[in-house]
Amino acid sequence: MGEESLRKRKGEDNGKEDGQSIQSHKPQTMNLQKQAKFILFPLQPVGICMIVGTIIGSGIFVSPKSVLANVGAVGPCLIIWAACGILATLGALCFAELGTMITKSGGEYPYLMEAFGPIPAFLFSWTSLLVTKPSSFAIICLSFAEYASAPFYPGCDPPQAVIKCLAAAAIVIITIVNSLSVKLGSYVQNFLTAAKMIIVTIIIVSGIVLLAQGKTENFKDSFKDSKISVSSISLAFYNGLWAYDGWNQLNYITEELKNPYRNLPLSIIIGIPLVTVCYVLINISYFTVMTSTELLQSQAVAVTFGDRVLYPASWIVPLFVAFSTIGSANGTCFTAGRLVYVAGREGHMLKVLSYISVKRLTPAPAIIFYGAIAIIYIIPGDIDTLINYFSFAVWMFYGLTVLALIVMRFTRKELRRPIRIPIIIPLIVTLVSILLVLAPIISAPELAYLYCVLFILSGLIVYVLFVHFKFNWPQKISKPITMHLQMLLEVVPAEEVTE
Repeated sequence: MGEESLRKRKGEDNGKEDGQSIQSHKPQTMNLQKQAKFILFPLQPVGICMIVGTIIGSGIFVSPKSVLANVGAVGPCLIIWAACGILATLGALCFAELGTMITKSGGEYPYLMEAFGPIPAFLFSWTSLLVTKPSSFAIICLSFAEYASAPFYPGCDPPQAVIKCLAAAAIVIITIVNSLSVKLGSYVQNFLTAAKMIIVTIIIVSGIVLLAQGKTENFKDSFKDSKISVSSISLAFYNGLWAYDGWNQLNYITEELKNPYRNLPLSIIIGIPLVTVCYVLINISYFTVMTSTELLQSQAVAVTFGDRVLYPASWIVPLFVAFSTIGSANGTCFTAGRLVYVAGREGHMLKVLSYISVKRLTPAPAIIFYGAIAIIYIIPGDIDTLINYFSFAVWMFYGLTVLALIVMRFTRKELRRPIRIPIIIPLIVTLVSILLVLAPIISAPELAYLYCVLFILSGLIVYVLFVHFKFNWPQKISKPITMHLQMLLEVVPAEEVTE
């Protein structure tokens, strides 16, 4: 059903029911998942482009400094970047089996629901809605703000107030764009994806030229002064894996891939190693012009690289890095409503967050909610703290999801598995996930990790009170709020379309 006929039918319904509240309307509409798929992925094939375009964002321009700070030397730094790519590939292969075995939207949510029941699935959606997704949005916009403001403060760091105000403005603009139009958001995303590939190519080619000219002095004694410990390696992995975040996004478009049982693993095997090679080459390029000390002192690594290599055209680097980071933020916001939609449909979230706009066919309440929470994360936090907080929470659920794959090998043998990976792969990913979660807590405990665990467990109280027992008094409070929000935002529940 096209947008024009959809709106026409809505207009007819509105004419027949004139005088009734918007809450009583039952428009004939596509479900949210199908809308997003129809507009986002009209062309085939999309697998490799989806992986490369989703993963490459702000991380490679922010994380090199943090990875180096944790391991202390060039050699271990490059090894960490390569190891993160290998881990992301193994994790994506596990998700490929899950995605073709359980073909439902919502990322990890349906897999946890199928393997362990509603409580772990609810805790995942609770944590994603209030921690991992908004903090990811905040990190990317802070990265954009750092690079966008750096050229205006040569020789010194931009004031934190400027960075945070600019990041908040970026969140507001992206939220408005994606709330107003799905098509506009997709057009913006296509343009910004092209921009990010331009800057990646410029940095890699420049580095290769410099290496060919003999700029190799920074790679001598590359393991000297390295700081190797369980804690430092874990934190370095946190920052490196942040740059690879998005390796599981292909599960959202399994049905759009032509011959997914062949192309899904093929896209992963080609796409993520391709990103890994790009990331290692970008880091090598950085080290051709900067020593470890200079890289650590740089406020914006790619800007410093551009100033030394591309002068007087150095303005190209911060401009295109800003495009890349804002594109990554736009992509994060673009897909924000899917998990909320599925969780809301299961009764695990406020229903109004799973509603869609009558006129614009966008998940406006979910997007606005994400934007508001992301702005809250910007106020007190810096990028490194947010990345550690994000990675700790997200790898708990990545590990639990891969464990679900192992569990269902024994408990759900009847499920068809078009892709079946060797059991050793999910075992390795699960063990690495446990190490990544426990190592920082054991070797360098901080209250932030305790707060994160307590917040996740607090979801149990919410689940028992509002999902399991379904107390009436919250519904009495939420009903008038939902009705007024529906009228204000002109949103309605999305209907399931039976094929």
